[in-house]
Amino acid sequence: MAFEYPRTIHFPETDAAGVVFFASYLALCHEAYEEALASAGMRVSDFFAGERHGVIIPIARSEADYLQPLTVGDRIRIRVRPERLDAHRFAISYEVVRSGPPEKTVARARTEHVCIHATSRERVPLPAELAAWVDAR
Repeated sequence: MAFEYPRTIHFPETDAAGVVFFASYLALCHEAYEEALASAGMRVSDFFAGERHGVIIPIARSEADYLQPLTVGDRIRIRVRPERLDAHRFAISYEVVRSGPPEKTVARARTEHVCIHATSRERVPLPAELAAWVDAR
């Protein structure tokens, strides 16, 4: 089952036309990713610093489809669905849904992440805690 993150769109996320700036969608998705990890009991500050496992997890690929505009005050939910790609990589699919009525999918995004050693930068397997989160979804 996907994690869902509710949120309101704020003015700084919009552009001069008054709609959410395209890059803000990925920032919103990353925010939802952090909340999903935290809800699974992972300390996000340790997780992203690489201190806990000696592993860092950069985004290697991202893509997004923008289906409908969002504006200031819109209430949204972001659905977060991770999937394992191999021992070293995983992807996260995001669905951004504007609250209704009617509810409407306004964007879809996907990020691919790779686990690498913090100093050597060589690929390493997903840390057990992260693997459990990815595989449980």
